Amino acid sequence: MTPTAVPSTRTIGIFHTTDMELEQRLAEAGLNFSLSEARKVATILGRDPTVVEAHIFNTMWSEHCSYKSSRGVLKEHLPTDASHVVLGPGEDAGIVRLCEIDGKSYCVAVAHESHNHPSQIVPNEGAATGIGGIVRDVYCMGADVIGVMDPLRFGDPNGPNAERTREIVHGVVEGIWQYGDALGVPNLGGDVYFDRSYDDNCLVNVVAIGLVEESEIKRSRVPEEARDVPYDVILVGKPTDPSGFGGATFASRILDEEKTLSDKYAVQVPDPFLKRMLTVATFRVLDLVRERGVAIGFKDLGAGGIACATSELGAAAGLGIRVDLSRVPVAEPDMSPEVIACSETQERYALVVPRDFTPEVLRIFNEEFELPALCHGAQAAVIGEVIEEPRYVLEHEGETVCDASTEAITTGISYVRDANERERGGDEPEVPEDMGLVAAVLGVLGSPNVASREHVYRHYDGEVKGNAVVRPGEADAGVIAPIPGEKVGVAVAADGNPFLGALDPYQAGAAAVAEAVRNVCATGAVPIALTDCLNFGNPEIPEVFHDFVEAVRGIGDAARGIGMKDSDEPIPVVSGNVSFYNQSAAGNAILPSPIVCCIGRLDDLSRHTTIGFRNEGNAIYLLGRRTGELGGSEFMRTVLGAIGVSPATVRIADERAMAAAVTDLAERGLTRACHDISDGGLAAAIAEMILLTAPDVEIGARVDLAAMASAGAAGGEGTVGVQEACRLLFCESGGYVLEIAASDEAAALAVFEERSVWFRRVGETTGELGIVLASAEGGDVEVPFDAMARAWSGGATEVML
Repeated sequence: MTPTAVPSTRTIGIFHTTDMELEQRLAEAGLNFSLSEARKVATILGRDPTVVEAHIFNTMWSEHCSYKSSRGVLKEHLPTDASHVVLGPGEDAGIVRLCEIDGKSYCVAVAHESHNHPSQIVPNEGAATGIGGIVRDVYCMGADVIGVMDPLRFGDPNGPNAERTREIVHGVVEGIWQYGDALGVPNLGGDVYFDRSYDDNCLVNVVAIGLVEESEIKRSRVPEEARDVPYDVILVGKPTDPSGFGGATFASRILDEEKTLSDKYAVQVPDPFLKRMLTVATFRVLDLVRERGVAIGFKDLGAGGIACATSELGAAAGLGIRVDLSRVPVAEPDMSPEVIACSETQERYALVVPRDFTPEVLRIFNEEFELPALCHGAQAAVIGEVIEEPRYVLEHEGETVCDASTEAITTGISYVRDANERERGGDEPEVPEDMGLVAAVLGVLGSPNVASREHVYRHYDGEVKGNAVVRPGEADAGVIAPIPGEKVGVAVAADGNPFLGALDPYQAGAAAVAEAVRNVCATGAVPIALTDCLNFGNPEIPEVFHDFVEAVRGIGDAARGIGMKDSDEPIPVVSGNVSFYNQSAAGNAILPSPIVCCIGRLDDLSRHTTIGFRNEGNAIYLLGRRTGELGGSEFMRTVLGAIGVSPATVRIADERAMAAAVTDLAERGLTRACHDISDGGLAAAIAEMILLTAPDVEIGARVDLAAMASAGAAGGEGTVGVQEACRLLFCESGGYVLEIAASDEAAALAVFEERSVWFRRVGETTGELGIVLASAEGGDVEVPFDAMARAWSGGATEVML
């Protein structure tokens, strides 16, 4: 049934208006619709929309909520299913099975989002509410959050906007630690890149990982039982205020400096202490739900606020929702119904529960945990009910201000965008024949994109839950013990090199998967799931959209090609986010920035591996052929002052074989240390393995350049010229550096042969600090430890402090 009229005097006149008139009306109402979208809303409703309906459709049809440009591309290219997937993309978090212990199936829930625009405008609050939102996505699946991650991208710290960039860096890091530490959730890692393309649009991507028993999973939908018995809609948390109103549409448009002040009001206000108590109270409710066998629906209030959460809860079940906005607890008097419906006030959940269970829910939140005493106006309140007809009905002070099909609201719209490959030219400078290898190594180590990230992660509490096994900086991935008393572990890493995106978006997508997988495997964990956050400029620009399509295609091909270990199944992409319009009004777009998170399983935590060398006299093995491309590498940009042309190609079949070999070695206890090769190439990897040894151990490395350059696995003879040495040392093609004890070499070689991986024994650990590059033309080259330490530890200090 389509209503012909809604009794409200506040409407947006669409029918019988010229384009010029309509454009003015939309602007006056603060709506970001295109003219064709506005007219489509009126056609669907069969009348002019009310102001509330217009704002709801404006929000739900935004790029942020509807994925109107990306949905078809994601569906075409990304593998989302595997035998261990419980829930793939579509709900607030994806869920995969981790292990079974004593008849209980334990699962990992993971969500991956962006909070880019808010963090550029108000860095502290924007980053904090990003963490706040992502943990709610995991909590509302019934999972306990066991860790968060934060891949970050900032502007050029030495460029014309350096002062603003450093303010944003400090604000974002403070927001993340202030919220996460107060909430009691450990930070497991992330990554950081700096580039001038992020001057006007920083990227704050956030990941949350949770643990849940499979039988305890909650769904973001009204239960089927609501067809037979009355169900109430309960809003829990902070009173609704105007903060975050228009946040979803704000995240779906280009940033404009002239609108910075007004945009600040689209950023939510965090309250981690209330969130902590709200979470404890929520789990008390979930305990009671389990004890009584009650079926409920549970959803986070994020983008679009009440309107988005409640309409999606109903639509997912093919049922309707009626909400009385007058019953919503508000922080300010005389708030308009569209603000009440669409505000993105933080620290709120929506629950749909049987009416006879409602008093218990209200008692737990309002009396047992005294929410009203924790924050003025905070409470649990019944704001509506489930209805049989699949319609979304909002009332306010006795008037019906919205009456539309839940399907029409939540299905959104879809575009097929034009995609044109952009012209990529430029020259790639040759490596000078008189290049100094020591200066080159130190220059790469001192780059802010390679140097130590300690000045970021030292702010974060990684011990708050007491489950940390490997902390940020100790290995290529964070490792935790999620189940007390059990030996199973979870490893997580997030990666994505934006400089590859500048040269070849397909390779950037594939490389993000490959590096995230390598980082997890380097700890000994076997990858079981992926998530992605796809950060790009304006999708209405054909070249930008082509970059996006190619990056997604690369992610999909790598996820399928690397695949689950010893299986034909892909590594499934179970959650993710698309962030478009990371572009300023001046036309400055970010580099194509696909970021991928990988989750891995360690069957035995005692077998985990870290980066730092362990003992002198052990063999150093290289896995992964040095293919010599320098395009997009840190060496090319930092030392040669160009971005180059030809990036390293992801060799997907080799990545699969290497992942299997490295995890085999860890499972058999044959690895003393392991580090993946990525930013800075082999030189940076070996330097970091020295720099991250235990404080009381002095270990260096002697590396034979001729062994790397030779065709035979046993090593080579002769000397290596500077140009070839640079291609061996600084090429960022994927691979691993392994420390293997002499007593384990035969067993390790058997694994390499069994898995058909390319390998070389390239050197050994020594008792003298520093790196000796043997077989260099003109004699051995020594890279002093003290110089390496100064460059690596100080490269990002000024930016981070």
